[in-house]
Amino acid sequence: MSHAVRVLGLDIGSRTVDAVWLEGTGAHNARVVESVVLDSGPEPHKTAARLAARGDHDLLVATGYGRRAAHDVLGAVAITEIKAFALGAADLHPDVLAILDMGGQDTKAITLSAPGVVDDFEMNDRCAAGTGRFLEVMAAALGMTMDEFGQAALRAQRGLPISSMCTVFAESEVVGLLHRGEDRAGIARGLHEAIAKRAVGMLKRAGAQPPLLFAGGVARDPAMAALIAAAFGGRIVVADHPQLVGATGAALHGLQP
Repeated sequence: MSHAVRVLGLDIGSRTVDAVWLEGTGAHNARVVESVVLDSGPEPHKTAARLAARGDHDLLVATGYGRRAAHDVLGAVAITEIKAFALGAADLHPDVLAILDMGGQDTKAITLSAPGVVDDFEMNDRCAAGTGRFLEVMAAALGMTMDEFGQAALRAQRGLPISSMCTVFAESEVVGLLHRGEDRAGIARGLHEAIAKRAVGMLKRAGAQPPLLFAGGVARDPAMAALIAAAFGGRIVVADHPQLVGATGAALHGLQP
């Protein structure tokens, strides 16, 4: 690639549409021109289309749930989330050997054999447990915002055990605990502990070794980051902009030879 190219990378998810514009003559000398995280809304493909309609790019690369629609409707190059996160992680934190992405509707544990090269992965995409959506439902059941939910879990001395990770049953269990007069912060911590245990189990099944990059919207939750770090037992790096790792990887793919 002899001249500078501008690539728009889109990560089209169920909760947000994340965009990164990169410019360069190749993936190794790319610079970030702009980035944005938008609510997906009821029709994520329309949110993605509005970003693409700006026309300030030479190539469009999409990943996430909406990548196929972006390919069919917007003419985007489509790549898997696994590949996008591996490329994004390699650029942002080249020393990491594993990635945990906790998004709105799924959780992915990815191991790398080299920067940007996927060795194995585990994916939880058939159940909302451990995802952003699960946390939103639980926070609402406790009458908390997401920020309050994470801070409550962080300050609690102990977590109350949560027996079910099914969203419907867990919500009923939380309501029952509240009716018994149990401490809301303890319930919040118990929910976080259950999710952290589940995530670390996925990482171990995938053969993950530290250092680990924590990405996705849930990585903004300080309690979740702390509990996963403790349970994983190795160095964990929280991405500076955890929702943009996939979009960055998508854009980098477009700058590869």
